[in-house]
Amino acid sequence: MFARKIGIPTFVAFIHDLVAVAVAWWFAYLFRYNFHTPPLEFGSLLEILPWIVVIQGSFFVWWGLYRGLWRYASLPDLKRIFIAVVTGTVTLSFVLWLFDLQVNIPKAAFLLAPLLLLLIMGGSRLTYRAWKERRLYGLESNEAKLVLILGAGSTAMNLVKDLARSRDWHVVGMLDDDPRKLGTRLQGIRVLGMINELPHWVQQLNVGHVIIAIPSVSRRIHRQALEMCSEIGVKAMTVPSYADLISGKTTVSQIREIELDDLLGRAPVVLDDDGLHGLLTGKIILVTGAGGSIGSELCRQLAAFQPDRIIFLELNELALYNIQEEFLLRFPDINLSFVIGDIKDHARMAQLFSQYRPSVVFHAAAYKHVPLMEQENACQALLNNVLGTYVLAQVAISYGVEKFVLISTDKAVNPVSVMGASKRLAEMVCQALQQYSAKNVKPGQNNQSNQTCFVMVRFGNVLGSTGSVIPKFREQIARGGPITITHPEMTRYFMSIPEAAQLVLQAGLMGGTKGGGEIFVLDMGDPVKIVDLANDLIHLSGLGEDDIRIVFSGLRPGEKLHEELLSASENTFPTPHQKLRIAQARQVDEQWLSELTAWLLKITVLSDQEVRDQLVKWVLEYSTKETEH
Repeated sequence: MFARKIGIPTFVAFIHDLVAVAVAWWFAYLFRYNFHTPPLEFGSLLEILPWIVVIQGSFFVWWGLYRGLWRYASLPDLKRIFIAVVTGTVTLSFVLWLFDLQVNIPKAAFLLAPLLLLLIMGGSRLTYRAWKERRLYGLESNEAKLVLILGAGSTAMNLVKDLARSRDWHVVGMLDDDPRKLGTRLQGIRVLGMINELPHWVQQLNVGHVIIAIPSVSRRIHRQALEMCSEIGVKAMTVPSYADLISGKTTVSQIREIELDDLLGRAPVVLDDDGLHGLLTGKIILVTGAGGSIGSELCRQLAAFQPDRIIFLELNELALYNIQEEFLLRFPDINLSFVIGDIKDHARMAQLFSQYRPSVVFHAAAYKHVPLMEQENACQALLNNVLGTYVLAQVAISYGVEKFVLISTDKAVNPVSVMGASKRLAEMVCQALQQYSAKNVKPGQNNQSNQTCFVMVRFGNVLGSTGSVIPKFREQIARGGPITITHPEMTRYFMSIPEAAQLVLQAGLMGGTKGGGEIFVLDMGDPVKIVDLANDLIHLSGLGEDDIRIVFSGLRPGEKLHEELLSASENTFPTPHQKLRIAQARQVDEQWLSELTAWLLKITVLSDQEVRDQLVKWVLEYSTKETEH
């Protein structure tokens, strides 16, 4: 009954330890008397042995020796065994003295028996663990995938320990560029050579997979490893990012395939968590375009700051449904509202703000696909991106919103497309409304705390966003090619979606320090050639450039060869955050805004050419040239 209650394995372990107590004391007597124990002394041992077994066994249970599994025996388990043995021995001495038991136990036995018991109990556990792991993971290694690990630091060692328990992987060696580690063994795995020797060791050991176990590794190392693996036909994988490991989101054993984000090699974003908690925690927050790439990621980042409510505003029914399904499952403790609505609809926006009274608005809703908005849809791009921003911002001012953050784009700089020009106009609308908001603070109110603070954030492309080149390239690769690129010299700025969302939050926090209306420019790093991006995707797919052709189709209407983050007339000055700068852009006034809105409100339908002709008047930086050579 006892065995069934506590479990057969635990009961067997307990019986093993009780037998170990008897064996240890027996051998202690044998060693003391050189294996010729006098009958009288042996009789005394048999007389006192039940006391020893009961006392020692009680301390085994007391110190929790049976809460773990022998398979995972480790230093903490050995520590508990040591404490249980020592306290049991001390207690035995006390019991003998307290009850004045007339038993002649040699003093040497009180030293030898605990040492022998430690060796038997600890040794049996470690031996069982070694046998179990060898049987499960060593003898079955023929079925496991052979893998080389790049890196021999703490992350690599943790990965080796984790993979040692896996039936799927068998680590055969490590490579590292630190010459001091060459030839050494870490966690029983030898450091075979340098990273650039990867092709040699892959062929020598018949390895099919390589894992990069250096979370902070540079883009160069990732690219070098990826290219070498592609050339020799093995799969390259990596561990989670350093930021994810530190935050506890993932563990080192959650290896994954290398992604484009890794090849960007961008440093993790450091957020002002205390400041963001002050801005977001317990607040009602509205996100427009919440079903899109940036909008949905913003909502995920916002959830970490425990707002009182997140309002998801979206015009696309399917996108809103998908984000609803995700968030109801992932964030059941946060109040969530999923709202269909058009930002150009003043009555709907007023109803929404009246019902929820949001404190912070992140405006991510926009038409942003350049060629699509350039032809057939120019008027809709203008109305949605400019008039929609004006309507939403006016309602935000009316209902006392604290912060209004506009998601802009690098295409607003010296725009050559309707989309870019419309986003620059949206920036200018917010700049003008900042002046209006400041002038219309009620008498006696604090100017800083009662006006709506407008913040604009410009950044380039984000990897994998809806409508970007990445999904398109993946589809073309899946079809066997070719990959179509408009120009061999085309470059773009890229960052990951999570990084963009984090920097938008940080900019939203910092906005207002200069009176509001600031245009924040994100540090986009170095521009990336689209051809290089395509080649990276080919390699990530396990293919070579000979397998997938790249063809050039010519620049499309509204496209630039190279994007810019600032116009010729703009300068920037730094902020306390190294990845954010503030652009000193051309200012507009309320008179300009009145004239613009009067024109926008009269628009019913305009042709694409009429839109372009009008934009030249409103956005001085806008050029109607369609291509750039």
